[in-house]
Amino acid sequence: MQFRSSSSEGDFLPRYSAKSYETNQSSADAFVSALYQASIEGGWMNRTRLLLADDHAMFLDAVAGFLAKEFDVIGVVRDGGTLVKMAQRLCPDIVVADIEMPEVNGIEASRMLHAEHNSSKILFVTMYSDLPLIEEAFRAGASGYMLKTGGTDELAKAIQCVARGGTYVSPLLGDLISALVTGGSQQKSREAVLTARQREVLRLLAEGRTMREIGQILNITARTTESHKYEIMRNLGMKSSAELIRYALRIRLI
Repeated sequence: MQFRSSSSEGDFLPRYSAKSYETNQSSADAFVSALYQASIEGGWMNRTRLLLADDHAMFLDAVAGFLAKEFDVIGVVRDGGTLVKMAQRLCPDIVVADIEMPEVNGIEASRMLHAEHNSSKILFVTMYSDLPLIEEAFRAGASGYMLKTGGTDELAKAIQCVARGGTYVSPLLGDLISALVTGGSQQKSREAVLTARQREVLRLLAEGRTMREIGQILNITARTTESHKYEIMRNLGMKSSAELIRYALRIRLI
């Protein structure tokens, strides 16, 4: 399957219309006119218009082909910077985007589009199930968050949900989203659970200090530092240093 490009910045996909319309004209105006005519002939003017963004070409190719059966795939891009430019130019109904992309990540691209009052809705399709990242995605204006493990059928349902004005979240993320919804009310109580010394240890951990370095700074032994760390993890319900660091960043401890 090959994409036909009428722009050096991204790929337009007229061949993915109901009439398998193709164009070889390089003029953007001529392309838009031809696409409009094809939409009338093919009877898909009211189909949801999608812009797809992912830096994995094979994934993008396969998803574009599948979605074109039901939706109007108007373009594909492989980095966040081009995503922003193409979304501004084409004004798709929904941008289906990965989070981790070159140049500009998906979340930052979403922020940029919303700052410019772009009406396109954002559906993130990603492999990441990290709660702070999910929260950040919705803060950036996402209308949906789906895991790539969900498959193409779920993706179609997610797009339909977002197109109707709803908010979609992968069923596998149910517990995490429940924590996200209740997180705001629990945030202060969680922070209050930590003692002043534990907050100091957490801050230093987030700065990348070793147990020995933290012990020297706080004038305690490395073993005592370890005890503080595991007590912090127990109080916050976390299981790794990475989670602790993300939490410290989230509450702006550093």
